[in-house]
Amino acid sequence: MREVIVKIKLKQKEDKKGIVVEVLLDSSATGLVMSSEFIKKNKFKTKRLEKLIYMRNIDGTFNYEKLINHIVEVELFFKRHKEKMLIGELGR
Repeated sequence: MREVIVKIKLKQKEDKKGIVVEVLLDSSATGLVMSSEFIKKNKFKTKRLEKLIYMRNIDGTFNYEKLINHIVEVELFFKRHKEKMLIGELGR
């Protein structure tokens, strides 16, 4: 399996600059997540979800230890592309 790593910029509405990070593209991923540590380190603001989102492990079973109950709303920039995204916070 080949890894593809690209640089993207993440920016929240209130943030003037945003941050540039390297991300791993995974063709088998079905959603986007950020770790709680990454969110705290970069001072992203989160929103609490009314209903929990259950994650699945690679074997298809549910991961009951790490549920998504907060999301981060960001603008994602890649080259000339810009898109608003909701990214789940993993492991709060």
